[in-house]
Amino acid sequence: MDHRFQVNLRGVIELLSHHLYSTPGVFVRELLQNATDAIRARQHLEPGHPGTVRVELIEKQDGGLPTLLFSDDGVGLTEEELHRFLATIGESSKRETLEARRNDFIGQFGIGLLSCFMVCDELLVVTRSAKGDGSTLEWRGRHDGTYAVRASEHPLERPGTQVFLVARADAAEYFTAERVRQLATHYGGLLPFPIHLTADGRTETLNPAPPPWRREYASVAERRKALLAYGREVFHTDFVDCIPLRAEAGQVEGLAFVLPFSPNFNARQKHRVYLKDMLLSESAENLLPEWAFFVKCVVNAQGLRPTASRESFYEDATLARARESLGQVLRQYLVDLAHSDPRTLQRLIALHGLSVKALALDDDDFFRLVIHWLPFETTLGMMTLGHYRQTYPSVRYVTNLDSFRQVARVAAAQELCIINGAYTHDTALLEKLPRVLPDARLELFSAAQLPQRFEEPTPEEHQQVARLRQVAQEALEPFRCQVTLKKFLPVEVPTLYGDVDEGAFRRDVERAREETDELYASVLEGALAESQEEEEKPQLCFNLLNPVVRRLARVRDVAQLKLSVEMLYVQALLLGHRPLNAREMALLNRGLLGLITARLDEDEGTGGVH
Repeated sequence: MDHRFQVNLRGVIELLSHHLYSTPGVFVRELLQNATDAIRARQHLEPGHPGTVRVELIEKQDGGLPTLLFSDDGVGLTEEELHRFLATIGESSKRETLEARRNDFIGQFGIGLLSCFMVCDELLVVTRSAKGDGSTLEWRGRHDGTYAVRASEHPLERPGTQVFLVARADAAEYFTAERVRQLATHYGGLLPFPIHLTADGRTETLNPAPPPWRREYASVAERRKALLAYGREVFHTDFVDCIPLRAEAGQVEGLAFVLPFSPNFNARQKHRVYLKDMLLSESAENLLPEWAFFVKCVVNAQGLRPTASRESFYEDATLARARESLGQVLRQYLVDLAHSDPRTLQRLIALHGLSVKALALDDDDFFRLVIHWLPFETTLGMMTLGHYRQTYPSVRYVTNLDSFRQVARVAAAQELCIINGAYTHDTALLEKLPRVLPDARLELFSAAQLPQRFEEPTPEEHQQVARLRQVAQEALEPFRCQVTLKKFLPVEVPTLYGDVDEGAFRRDVERAREETDELYASVLEGALAESQEEEEKPQLCFNLLNPVVRRLARVRDVAQLKLSVEMLYVQALLLGHRPLNAREMALLNRGLLGLITARLDEDEGTGGVH
């Protein structure tokens, strides 16, 4: 035997108020949506019907709780429709025609009227159907799940619907003239049907003008000024520029406002979106491509689907096509700037570099337009790639911050310009360069290449440092490190440790092998052996222009010389931001203890008195 689900209306209302709707104030939106859909339904029966929505705040003379009255001259409901659509959760009066006319109606889920129970305990719906026999019916629903239908003692003169809500004591804040005006304007300010609010003895129209992007302006300058003023009013921000938006998919139109500050790259912008002229959400995140976080938007869509809460768009193929189309509009805006106003584009790049870089990675044509205007950090300071390529025939770069720190000071002293590719997207952009611009020359640089540019010692100097070279080579042989002696700037740098990227990988593997268990260590052994077969050995280059190195060349005590070489080796590793393995840590400890011991011996030899 089959049974029907039993629905606890109190529980459903609790679910709506705490999980589906963001605030009880959405009851105004739901009533405006129902009125708007009713008017559009009547327009299908009577083309040319203008449609009007009226909202009236009725204050009680005895100081009792106020009543809100929402009226529309839409299609109205028959008795059968009252039972079917107002008393069945999940049913919608638009469902039968929804597939054929999906773009005509906002509501789709048949639960909107329940939102009223978040602010009142009883609803009275008075309606006359444009399709019925001309009778007026009353539907009275209560929050406990009961309802009654009867003929009205006060018949309506023409088709339409009236909804009466008596405020609940804990929701009285939503039944003031100021709050009703704010909510109705907020949600329905773009509706094509006039919304008239009557309160405190006065009647006003809340939506007198069409959306700003649909208005006519005397000039382009006046239009831009008005649109930026609208953006300031909506988002309380003075924007840099505004971009008209339009997409055939989803029938989307609106404005994108360029932010005057650089937002967090990981934070997606929240946009104000309308569905069929009714505010859907002020925090929609899935409207634009992820790279377009440099703008905030106000858009209205006619053909996108809302989620059940009607506070965001449903992710489907139509939304995906609309998102792509809007992305193309933003692309074209930047392309047009590149041709017509490159200075403005440069200011945008300075503000929104990450977004522009992400777009350049995604779009080859845009890459060609902006790549030479993008700024990069180099060993000789910040410069655009265009300036770099005009000055240097080959684009030299490193891929990580440690490598850049290792070469920056010495390379700058040699007037060698190396780009730091460690910032987000920079390495990917540089490596895309020869694929899009075949004439570009790209060179991955490492500290191991620097000594090739240093000055060689004279034959006399070679003799003077022979002992240092021999001791240093023997001391560093266990670390697979070669020794060279050159002259380079700056003179304050005594040594330079250089290895290629594979050498850095080997050091990481060695360290991981020392810190892991026996089983995983055996796996790393294979990787280490393979890397050692293929890689070039790292080298420690001593700077013969450095006073400390020149003094070391005169040291006769082999033990003291070896200890000094080991300490310079460890120092070079640390300056190069290379992790120390266990043996190198032992060198550091031994060297520090040796220096302390030597100092103590000196103090004891002089009696410890100075």
